[in-house]
Amino acid sequence: MLTQQHIATMLSLQDKMNSKVNPEWLNAGYGYLRAAMVESVEAIEHHGWKWWKAQTKDLAQLQMELVDIWHFALSDFLIRYHGDIEQAATQLSEELAASYDNLDFDGATYYFAEQPLLDNLELMAGLCAAKRFNVSLFMKIVNQCEMSADELYRQYVGKNVLNFFRQDNGYKEGSYVKTWNGREDNEHLVEVLDALDINEKTYSEMVYEGLRLRYPS
Repeated sequence: MLTQQHIATMLSLQDKMNSKVNPEWLNAGYGYLRAAMVESVEAIEHHGWKWWKAQTKDLAQLQMELVDIWHFALSDFLIRYHGDIEQAATQLSEELAASYDNLDFDGATYYFAEQPLLDNLELMAGLCAAKRFNVSLFMKIVNQCEMSADELYRQYVGKNVLNFFRQDNGYKEGSYVKTWNGREDNEHLVEVLDALDINEKTYSEMVYEGLRLRYPS
């Protein structure tokens, strides 16, 4: 289960990443839920929905899409609470603890706890298109994609910190080296994450330091 410390860490990391892109991001009017909608549709593609051809569900790609959606959902939460990380973390913790199994949308009640993954992805896309995000629905989808809350946190922090690390080492300028000792940085990240305890208060800093120690000087 995501603790309030986990949630505050993710919100803080998201604020830092968004500020790196634009220091005034809170007031820039970016369509974060529009982005979440697009990622939801991409998740539908990775699931497979075409009845006229054979398709295989790509679970790894589905999980990656969910991590991306979470980035945008956290951004939307921060905007709602005017960048107040503590207040946003408290509200998000309460929504996670409530854990509803249905929602009302467009005049109908959807019992998403009983719906298949594909229907829930479609529902999430529709909600995001209507500028709404339901935390309980999202966490149900996370579960249906065989991810725990801990794994969501682990993958989210890993991807966020890697993005910071790339920027700090010349990614924008084109000087960043993506392959170290014959392996891509994503592979090194997996090993760094596997060696750390996600409950450490300095978890994100430890991930960054793990990458720094591996990166060729």
